Amino acid sequence: MPADYDKGAYPEPPRQTPAVDKQTALPNPALILSKLFYYSVDLPVTTFRDAVDSFRANNKSVYYHQKFRRVPDLIDCQEGDYICYYEAEMQWRRDYKVDQEIVKVIQERMRACHQREGASYHQNCGKEIQQFNEVTKNFQSRYGDLGAYASGRKCLMKQKERMMAAAQAQSA
Repeated sequence: MPADYDKGAYPEPPRQTPAVDKQTALPNPALILSKLFYYSVDLPVTTFRDAVDSFRANNKSVYYHQKFRRVPDLIDCQEGDYICYYEAEMQWRRDYKVDQEIVKVIQERMRACHQREGASYHQNCGKEIQQFNEVTKNFQSRYGDLGAYASGRKCLMKQKERMMAAAQAQSA
């Protein structure tokens, strides 16, 4: 503020904040309850959670990079070993999803090349088109015609029939 201001119109603010004027000598029950809750519930839970989080931070696994061990196929399972059947089925389903994603990625690459090259995509995207045709042919030969209720057992039977037909074609 300048030195020549009107002190009557603009009084100086107080130098210290005034103390709260307590009306009673009794303690505030809300303050007591909040402190009781903090020390009896909040503090122990928070401390426990922080301790658990510090242990987890050391061996933190990323959920989207989960690695599964390869399990035996259905042909390697003993007869009546239902746990092995289940594991092989789950392995087949994971493989099916991975193969679907591979087809999607290759298809996206082909579409991006088609978009980028425009009318001359046949000559400039030959590698992508050939790779897409190969991947879809392999996917169709393995998973095609399995129906809506596809399973590892149906896929194995289809593979067996394909192998028998190839052996018959070679011998004939």
